[in-house]
Amino acid sequence: MTSFDSSPTLTAWRALLAVAVVFVMLATTGWSAVRDRHTEGERELALASWARDRTVGRALPEAGAPAYRMAHFFATLTSGQRLALADRHPSIVGNLNGAPVALRYHANRLALKRAAAVEQRRTYDEGLTALGRDEAARRMHRFRSMLAKDRQILAFDPSGRGRAAEVFGDLDRASRVSVVVPGVDTELLTLERTRRVNSAPVGMAKSLYGAERAASPGTRTAVIAWADYTAPAGLGVDAMLGGLASEGAVRLNALVGALPGTSAVSLFCHSYGSVVCGVAAGEAPHRVADIAVAGSPGMRAESAARLDTDARIWAMRDRDDWIEDVPHLEFGGIGHGADPVDPAFGARLVSAAGASGHSGYFEPGTESLGNLAAIGVGAYGSVRCATADGACRSGISGGRET
Repeated sequence: MTSFDSSPTLTAWRALLAVAVVFVMLATTGWSAVRDRHTEGERELALASWARDRTVGRALPEAGAPAYRMAHFFATLTSGQRLALADRHPSIVGNLNGAPVALRYHANRLALKRAAAVEQRRTYDEGLTALGRDEAARRMHRFRSMLAKDRQILAFDPSGRGRAAEVFGDLDRASRVSVVVPGVDTELLTLERTRRVNSAPVGMAKSLYGAERAASPGTRTAVIAWADYTAPAGLGVDAMLGGLASEGAVRLNALVGALPGTSAVSLFCHSYGSVVCGVAAGEAPHRVADIAVAGSPGMRAESAARLDTDARIWAMRDRDDWIEDVPHLEFGGIGHGADPVDPAFGARLVSAAGASGHSGYFEPGTESLGNLAAIGVGAYGSVRCATADGACRSGISGGRET
């Protein structure tokens, strides 16, 4: 790790560098680096169908209704009535915060089957280019893989580049819930990978779930691979701005606020995902106990105190992570602020030993994963600090040695 030099001269040079990088990006890629908003015609049709429908003589609540109102609505229905709604409106029910978790899993299986069938037809569409048909085939295979036995898909939206969330463990019974918030290039086609498995959202979450169970077998834990926000596509302009992080923060807090039960929640935020978590922190539900960032370009705050949250803030960075060379500043809306691993930021600094680069924090056997798992199950006494004095564990009540 490097210390943050806040001298005016260095800050000015970093600001100029950030501006120069943006102009280079615009000169080489144009404003197409800003996300091309895909049409969502099918989604709009589904929402219109939901708005027109009724059940047991009552109009359905607005699809964007608060989670508590949605939970109350579903609580008034029989299991048969709930299933009938899911069968008629799978793409809506599968994404409703406040709907029963098991019902969302069921609805998303139906939505995935329909989406896979659509993509299969597109693979034979002569009106598409060869590249378009190839992408359709890739999406079809992705959707079919998400239909594998026992997979628990909590959210699924195939429009545009797509969004999704998957659960490992029993979300209804968990006493500790971990949410993995990934960064740049997160979409349906990168939800999981056959190579570098643990650098993709599903691999990260699955690896963390296994590590948490090993760290505390008696703790009922669940982990969510949360790829349910629009992430920047590549290291373009969007990755240097906070707009997508702000939109993602709203979605992240809505998810956490709708989780069943009273479980403590930990957010594990990688790369641009840490920007999302930083923006979300001030409005996060009180059940968020910990926010841990790895390979962070910044959290859109100058210090942990400025995040305005009671959650503990943890930070780690591998010594070979290229993110260290990104200017940690914010200038005219460009950049994401101070470096969370700078001691002056005020986060609890933990070891990332063994992580190997920007995408290796969730690899089994690394201290980085072991630390994330210990935080996730509340075994704070097991966390290995980045410094020898164990300062990262100070002042935590209720932590247990293991």
